[in-house]
Amino acid sequence: MSAALELGKSVTQAAACRALGVPRATLYRRMQPSAPPRPRPTPERALDAAERQAVLDHLHSERFCDKAPAEVYATLLDENIYLCSIRTMHRILEDNSELKGLLTRNCRTMRFTRLSE
Repeated sequence: MSAALELGKSVTQAAACRALGVPRATLYRRMQPSAPPRPRPTPERALDAAERQAVLDHLHSERFCDKAPAEVYATLLDENIYLCSIRTMHRILEDNSELKGLLTRNCRTMRFTRLSE
């Protein structure tokens, strides 16, 4: 690209690109300043902070502390409670840095920490 720019100073940009085998569109695109990435808009149906906290409270409860989100989802559906999808439960755990610990976390250690407080 820099060679095409340098050669373009002495001859036309089109001739420089043809000589070097570089597409002109690519050269012109690279010459443009890059636009900053736009933030992704929040979906209208996204859970608000209170709803996310309710999901976390269910996942942290004594009954579900050692269960996978899919098991929690199925159990709550059997009780006619729908909080969110399984994937959303995973996202909420991931946002709170609890997804990795879910595999190693067990209910007994959580109980001992609660009793000692």
